[in-house]
Amino acid sequence: MEKRVLIAVLLSFLVLYGYQAMFPSPPEEQKKPVQASKGATAPNASAPAVPNTTPSVQGPAPATAATAAPAREIVVENSAVRAVFTTRGAALKSWQLKKYRDDRGQPYELVAGHAPADAPLPFSVGVDDAALSAMLASATFNVSESGGTGDWQAQFDYDADGVRAQKIFSIAQNKPYVVNVTASVTRDGQSVPATLKWGPAIGSGITVKSRSYNPPPQPIFFKDNKVSRVAPAKIAEAPVQEGTFGFVGVDDHYFLTAVVKPKQPLRIDYAPVDVTLPDHPEGAHYVSWSARYPTAPQSAAYFIGPKDFDVLASVDRDLVRAIDFGMFAWLVVPLLRALKWINAYVGNYGWSLILLTVLINVVMFPLRHKSVVSMRKMQEVQPEVKSIQDRYAKLKMTDPARSKMNQELMALYKERGVNPASGCVPMLLTLPVLFAFYSMLSVAIELRGAPFIGQIHDLSAHDPWFIWPIVMGITMFIQQRMTPSTADPVQQKVMLIMPVMMTGMFLYAASGLVIYWTVSNVWGIAQQMITNRLIGPAVVRHVRPPAERRVKNVGGGKTDQAKER
Repeated sequence: MEKRVLIAVLLSFLVLYGYQAMFPSPPEEQKKPVQASKGATAPNASAPAVPNTTPSVQGPAPATAATAAPAREIVVENSAVRAVFTTRGAALKSWQLKKYRDDRGQPYELVAGHAPADAPLPFSVGVDDAALSAMLASATFNVSESGGTGDWQAQFDYDADGVRAQKIFSIAQNKPYVVNVTASVTRDGQSVPATLKWGPAIGSGITVKSRSYNPPPQPIFFKDNKVSRVAPAKIAEAPVQEGTFGFVGVDDHYFLTAVVKPKQPLRIDYAPVDVTLPDHPEGAHYVSWSARYPTAPQSAAYFIGPKDFDVLASVDRDLVRAIDFGMFAWLVVPLLRALKWINAYVGNYGWSLILLTVLINVVMFPLRHKSVVSMRKMQEVQPEVKSIQDRYAKLKMTDPARSKMNQELMALYKERGVNPASGCVPMLLTLPVLFAFYSMLSVAIELRGAPFIGQIHDLSAHDPWFIWPIVMGITMFIQQRMTPSTADPVQQKVMLIMPVMMTGMFLYAASGLVIYWTVSNVWGIAQQMITNRLIGPAVVRHVRPPAERRVKNVGGGKTDQAKER
């Protein structure tokens, strides 16, 4: 049973890591942040700055093609985001997350950094008439802003040649990652069905191969109480998604852009966008998406931000499903909440992770103690078990006489007070916690960029010096040597290769996961020492070979049979 459990654990991790190796990791490199200041003007630097607050949300008099002002940039800042809107097409030009950094230490940019020159900016409006869509994308809108108590709102208007277009953007102080969008287009007084384009999403689009879980940008949608994701290579098979969605958009490992709880059915169009880059052989890969509304969208909520559990839950409860916690989500969420609760007092996710690991192992101490005690008992009777098995070794599996072997084994277990399953079940009960920890540490954005000590500057990245994986392998080897085993000496030596294999698999795993495993191993070694002291040394039983027993039985009868044990 012990051997099967160890093999099951090994195969489980091989499957997990093999599956994750198929996904490239999301890039850290981003484009340079937009160097725009509040009221900046382009291309005419002498144009007047747009005030951040006006007493009314009503826009100025409609502009005509002859009197349209030069394009300007409107900067909006709150506690979490620095956004830049442009009057050219009334679109979003930059969306930087202040609390998250790229590899240069700059605020993380979610607007596509290497998008093609002709790609639409987020919130560009499109219609069935291609010429009208192009005109609206290049038109300069008039804008007026208003705000109060931390909230912000801006109205963009265009009116020329019988075409009127209006967009109203608003950001609430208590939901800094959500943009509410109202948009309408009319031609000669007739409403025109509109599509809100996001364009390529998200970030730099640069992906690199990694051994850890890091999916590239991919379509995601929540429909019929089910979250679905489409691999970029399979978008061509189903480029359109239609229906009533809980949320729909594009996500990657840590970030998400999506429309949340739309008030009407939508048609979502997806398309892969590949960009060739001279300094990156793999190029940049995006997923472009747009949402077509049957009628003009009113206050459509677009989430643009991190896949932080608490942040997502504050926007909409179903939005937390965007985090792929896997089949053990029911256990991952409590573990994540516990980790964040501890970190609120400790202030370092590395130490918080260690404390949480210790607390979990304290809770599982009785299970592991019972497992070790059971394995010790199995180890003590193993010579007698092998003796019984050897007596029936030459019989075929179909021979009815082999049933006597099982009867003798059960009688032996009963006599010695041993339950063969009692050593395996406690170990199996700890596996959900192990896999839940793996899922949590693989996807929790809280660990992204979180430093620990020494060379560990990011708990979501691998140890650059590979110190922790090597320490993990050493502690695993020590623990395996100390744990009672019922396997024969050859099998025990074969199993010693497991720490080597695990060390190799963990070299490029998230350092947070390696720290958790190492601390668990150290705890296991300490617990094994405590258990060994409590139950004392193993009782060594010697059983004579069957041939020797038969000779003794001829001369000594039952007396010698009794002495065998």
